[in-house]
Order: sequence, then structure tokens, then C-alpha cells
Amino acid sequence: MSQSIVPVAEEKQLDTSPTLTFEEYRFYQGESDVKYELYKGKLIPMPTATILHIKICEYLVYQLQRYLAEHNLDLVVKTGLGVRTDEDKSRIPDVVVCTQSLLEQAAARPGAGILEFDEKPLLVVEVVSENRREDYVVKRGEYELANVPEYCIVDPKTGKQKIRLFALIEGEDGYTYTDFLPGEEMESVVFPNLRLSVNEILDPPLVEGLIKAEQAQLQKAERLAARLRELGVDPDAV
Repeated sequence: MSQSIVPVAEEKQLDTSPTLTFEEYRFYQGESDVKYELYKGKLIPMPTATILHIKICEYLVYQLQRYLAEHNLDLVVKTGLGVRTDEDKSRIPDVVVCTQSLLEQAAARPGAGILEFDEKPLLVVEVVSENRREDYVVKRGEYELANVPEYCIVDPKTGKQKIRLFALIEGEDGYTYTDFLPGEEMESVVFPNLRLSVNEILDPPLVEGLIKAEQAQLQKAERLAARLRELGVDPDAV
């Protein structure tokens, strides 16, 4: 007599990790070399960044700092700064732009450096790593609900390279987004005069080289100014 085979149900793996309140998360001390985000009270370890990931973040920080300085804006650009997105959720974007006063408020509180609900950054940037859905869907929803004005996703994956910019536009319900592809320039909504090459963001030069080039130009200008003074010409009047 034949006997039917009853499929064995896969045993579900129980989540035995602790559930933390936001305050417990702010003071949590885990492994020293691991950063943790908080999602529905659970600790989410962040993957170790690739060299390309690091270069992209450093390049964006450099370009944003230059932009803020040129326009004399009372804003700061930081990495490692947390952003609370819900009662039991907190993210650590790759790059955050916020006011200097908000940074000082966060610094005055004990525990981890995290912007609270009412301390909205102007821009957050995430560089896509292993979990694409996390950046495109989950975090996008969190930043939108937290009313972050602009959320930028940098996607360097071969075959999918692009920069997707979500922004809160007056008159629109929730985020609207624009994709910027290789060969184009990314244009910010929050910072309308900020335009950056998509190619350079996705495959950035070393910031150290950019700084050296700037210093060389400054030294060249100083030598020219000195020579003009020797000739009796005021370089500021030229």
C-alpha cells in the first residue's frame, strides 16, 4: 500500500535578540567596530563598507562642504550621525546635512549622536550596498514619514548605476523622485545651485587628490599676485 509523504514544515528560526526602546538604543554598547541601526526595536548591524562606498561618501562630503562654504550657509555635513525616523526606529545615513544648531543640540545630549523627531536634517544620503530593498523601499518610507526634505540614493551597482533623488515638493503628497543617470548632472531640490556629475559620484576621484589640486592652484595664484606686486600692480585691482 502506498503511503503519502507529508512534507515537513520548515522550522522557523526564532528571533531571540533583545527588543530595545529608543533610549536603550541610544546608550547601547555593542561590538566596538560595528554600527547598529534600530528597526522596530531590533538592532540591525550595518555591513562593513567597501572602498568604493567609502570613496563615494568622502567625495559627497567634500563637495557638499565646499558648496555650503561658498554660499555661506549655517549648515554642516556629517557621517555617522543618527536620524530617528519613528518611535522605535533610528537610521545612520551615509551622509547627513543639517543645521549647526541641530548638531549642537544632539551633541549636548548623553548617549549616541542622533537627531530627534523634531530635528529634521535637510538631506540624507544612502549608498546602496547589499540590501537594495532596504534603501529603495524601507528607508525611503521611513524618511518620507519623518518628513526629511530630500533623500538621495546613490546606486553604484554595475548595470543599475544611477542616483535617485526623492524630495518633498510643495503641493505633492509625499515624495516625488527623479533618476539621474551616468553622463548627466544631479540637481538638488533643497540646494538648487548644487549640481554634481553623476559619473564622478559613482566613480569618484580621491578627495586627497582634489585637495592637492586646489592647493596647487592657490599657490600658483599667490605667486602670480606676488609677481604683480613686484611690478607695481595691485593684484586685487586686476
